[in-house]
Amino acid sequence: MYEDKFSIRAQTMKKSVIRELLRYVTRPEIISLGGGMPDPALFPIDVVQDVTRSVLEKNGKRALQYGPTGGDEKLKKELIKRFKKIEDLDININEILPTTASQQGLDLVSKIFIDPGDIVIVGLPTYLGGLSAFNAYGAKLMGIPLDTDGMRVDLIEDKLKVLRRGQKRVKFIYVIPDFQNPTGMTMSLERRKKLISIAERYDVLILEDSPYRELRYEGTNPPMFFSLAPKGVVVSLFTFSKTLFPGMRVGYIIGHKEMIDKLITAKQGADLCSPTFTQAIVAEILARGFLDEHIEKLVVRYRDKRDCMLAALERHVDDFSGAYWTKPEGGLFFWLNLPKYMDADKLFPKAIEKKNIAYIVGSAFHCDGSGKNTMRLNFSYPTLELIGEGIKRLGSLVKEEVK
Repeated sequence: MYEDKFSIRAQTMKKSVIRELLRYVTRPEIISLGGGMPDPALFPIDVVQDVTRSVLEKNGKRALQYGPTGGDEKLKKELIKRFKKIEDLDININEILPTTASQQGLDLVSKIFIDPGDIVIVGLPTYLGGLSAFNAYGAKLMGIPLDTDGMRVDLIEDKLKVLRRGQKRVKFIYVIPDFQNPTGMTMSLERRKKLISIAERYDVLILEDSPYRELRYEGTNPPMFFSLAPKGVVVSLFTFSKTLFPGMRVGYIIGHKEMIDKLITAKQGADLCSPTFTQAIVAEILARGFLDEHIEKLVVRYRDKRDCMLAALERHVDDFSGAYWTKPEGGLFFWLNLPKYMDADKLFPKAIEKKNIAYIVGSAFHCDGSGKNTMRLNFSYPTLELIGEGIKRLGSLVKEEVK
């Protein structure tokens, strides 16, 4: 009835594949290895209760009032301290914009940079929420394959040369450099430096999305893109959804002051301001130094879960199938590659109905519709017992499909 009334942008919008698939997991018999949710058993409820009470007692009238679009000043100052501490990075208060989680950051960056028909370079595969945001503003997505060192930067310059000759506009290159969603891969330092060099040479922005960086279970993190590049080349997105809890919906953008100013203007039309109350709570949590202690607990628990899933994959989805998978050093996901002749999209109904197991189809993360033989598996949310049983069921399903 409204078909002729919807805007062109609304007509091209698509529902999230993840959200559509996850509706199946409300059934209690289903073991879900989909989603990307934190373990609710680790939510620091007592700390949040205490901090919330303190915020209301000390600054309740301010915390419950509208706030500035540019965000809570205390939160921004705490973020500056934290970046100096963990990244040895100096950030100016005018280079930070708190957002309603990092998904809003993706939407706002898309809003101020993308005109219909502009090209955005993304990983093949990459985060579905990024693809949704870019598509909503009419971007043409160009996928670059990944390997064990992350995005194939060597292929990007060739693409940019061709696009420049055709006078095509590339607005930015979207990367998730640390434990990439969905593959779990981390981009090497050498590739980060090379990509920055290419971006400078071709005057293309880099959009760095880093929700998982502090969830490292072994090894050390390469420097952030933002710390490696000259100011103005990189804009970076962060969130507390993975390191604290997603219910607060607090994230932030760091970038050049001129860019932040334009993002603030765009944000005014989106929500006036991110919730003042939740920003105040997160700011107080940071001020108390609790986040580091909490992340240490997450790392210990999630490392155990990662190792459990790895052992289960080796036990139940072994060489008989020809499948192989990533071995992430951090983050929340494994990426499973089935033999080319298998189709994870078509397997999904069988997984639900025959095995009571759910995953996320890999094709959802491919801007070109490829990756039919892949799937993303989450280990942060299910218990150790459910991880083991879930992979056992998945292995049984795959074995039935082997030719």
